[in-house]
Amino acid sequence: YGTISSSFVMAHRELRDWGIDISLKRIERLTYYFGSVGLSLRQAKIFSLQHGTLVSEPILKDQRVVISADGGRTRIRINKTGKRNSKTQRRGYTGEWVEPKLLTIYGVDEQGKKLKAAELPITNDGTYGDYKVFMELLEMHLVSLGIADAAQILLIADGAEWIWKHIPPLLEKLGVIHKTEQLLDFYHVTEHLNRFSEAAFDKVEEQKSWFKQARHDLKWGKAAEVIERMKEKAKPARGSRRKLMNTQINYLTKGHQQSRLNYDLVAAKNLPIGSGAIESLIRQSVNLRMKGNGKFWLKDNAEIMLHARCQWLAGSWNNFCRGVLRTFIYPTGT
Repeated sequence: YGTISSSFVMAHRELRDWGIDISLKRIERLTYYFGSVGLSLRQAKIFSLQHGTLVSEPILKDQRVVISADGGRTRIRINKTGKRNSKTQRRGYTGEWVEPKLLTIYGVDEQGKKLKAAELPITNDGTYGDYKVFMELLEMHLVSLGIADAAQILLIADGAEWIWKHIPPLLEKLGVIHKTEQLLDFYHVTEHLNRFSEAAFDKVEEQKSWFKQARHDLKWGKAAEVIERMKEKAKPARGSRRKLMNTQINYLTKGHQQSRLNYDLVAAKNLPIGSGAIESLIRQSVNLRMKGNGKFWLKDNAEIMLHARCQWLAGSWNNFCRGVLRTFIYPTGT
């Protein structure tokens, strides 16, 4: 309850309703301690990866696999240094917005429907570390799950630069880039089309008409034509209007983005064209618990909570608990 509730106060109320009357502070201590053990088990697997001893299991063998990544927002508490306040005798702290990076790995059936955890384990995880920490975490999970034996892979995400700069090279390193489709989330792209239409046309009817046609063409393999129409429409524009229109065009054309707009080809293979799974994970693991007015997290506690909530949402809570409890029976090194 300390992990899955919206706050420790709510966890305290829930447990009290169940007849478990322990203090709020104790719930907090137990939650963080239990989660920290789970985090140490994850770190042990990363250590094994670094030393080439990580065991690869055939979990994803012959499966159609979707990999998705994205970032959220949480305020992390940074303690001040220097003199203490003369009245409170505390140094105080500042709250800085930090982006936790999350991943989800799951399978889809031949019709493109997401497989339930009972059919194929879902892997959710995240970290408040930088992209290097995240990439090591992702690699650990992919190797552990046996990604090399997957039948087909889809990498889908929004246009965040860190995702497309680092994940495709990792897939190439793991020898699976040749069977990987790369796709920009369709619904993120259509948001940019909508912003373009609002900047390009003054009348609401014209905005809706242009957007509807552009969305249809994009979905059916005419991304190049849509982009050309956008460029032509932007040429006579001036000032802030031109700047806003160019921003949306650049989103679709920077780097290799345009090659990730093949929605018709991906849909023909019965693979998803939207990254709803990672969006849902961010909402449930971060936004509903860790983001909010007056919420400031110590980074270590935030990492513990994020990892534990990801396990609950993946449907792997029992396995997570078994791993933690085993460490009390068979401590490391015994």
